[in-house]
Amino acid sequence: MKKSILRRMAEEAENRADVSEAEDADKPVSRRHSSPVISNVGKALVHLGEDTIVSLDPAKVERSPYRDRFDNDEEAEAELEALKASIASEGQKIPVLVRPHPTMRDHYQLVYGHRRLNAIKSMMAEAERPETVKIKAYVRDLTDRQLIEEQSVENGIRENLTWIEQAMWAVQLKDAGFSHRAICPILGLSEAAVSHLFRVTSVVPSDIIFAIGRAKAVGRPKWTAFADLLKDESKIGAVREVLQTSEFRKADGVGRIALAVSAASGAPALPSVKPSETVDFSLAGRLFGRMKSSTSGTTVTIPKAEDAFARWLAGRMPELMREYEHQTAPSN
Repeated sequence: MKKSILRRMAEEAENRADVSEAEDADKPVSRRHSSPVISNVGKALVHLGEDTIVSLDPAKVERSPYRDRFDNDEEAEAELEALKASIASEGQKIPVLVRPHPTMRDHYQLVYGHRRLNAIKSMMAEAERPETVKIKAYVRDLTDRQLIEEQSVENGIRENLTWIEQAMWAVQLKDAGFSHRAICPILGLSEAAVSHLFRVTSVVPSDIIFAIGRAKAVGRPKWTAFADLLKDESKIGAVREVLQTSEFRKADGVGRIALAVSAASGAPALPSVKPSETVDFSLAGRLFGRMKSSTSGTTVTIPKAEDAFARWLAGRMPELMREYEHQTAPSN
């Protein structure tokens, strides 16, 4: 029976790591070695310089088979709305990277840029003429391993994953057949750091991780402390009960993990978790805009159909800011 593609990729990565380690042993200690991530970034920039930008139908671009980011929380939704507003007003500045779809003719598979793809697909759904909406992309023939490497490079040079997103990305690589040693150069981490990722994901159930979400402001110490609490498996049930509460669903990433930690430790739930809030600006059934607020900030988005209102609002903004300052200034 032939070996699976992913298994062969994993073995190739391990062999390369072994060769690299053997070569390093024969080299003088004083010689400096470049980081695998820096090396990959250099290769990526060379490729992008050689590629041609094309315009594709967003409906024919499928997501990468490897999911490196979470989408199911308020922070991701707010960022998506902000990106939509930016693309609507300034255009798509940075192309995505795709490869020809391995099984669907005339379709493509995303390598990186899934937030840009989601934003443009959402704009396409709202457009009066969807067929006019296109996505700028580089098209390159890539193997599965090359896809993973390019996707990881993008995470390093564009916007870092949150700590838990990186941990779940490592889980996917491991499930695909990559060893800890092979994962290190892909993530640009030491073996100790990769082992710490698995220390958390091996204890905290994935449904709890995804329910908490990408938790943008939560790093390794908080997740490690949470995992230590859940080593007592009897506490997992209490955490899952908290996931069903309205307070948990309304909280942002920081608030959600605080509630989960409280449930696991048996402490009372924190009353200071601020729920997110959404306000629609509408008149006579016409939606002019939407404001979303959370502990991470406030985002206002205006539909593409209301571009005229957006320009009018931008023109009035200096006057509105002066009016606000006048009303909030302390009286003498």
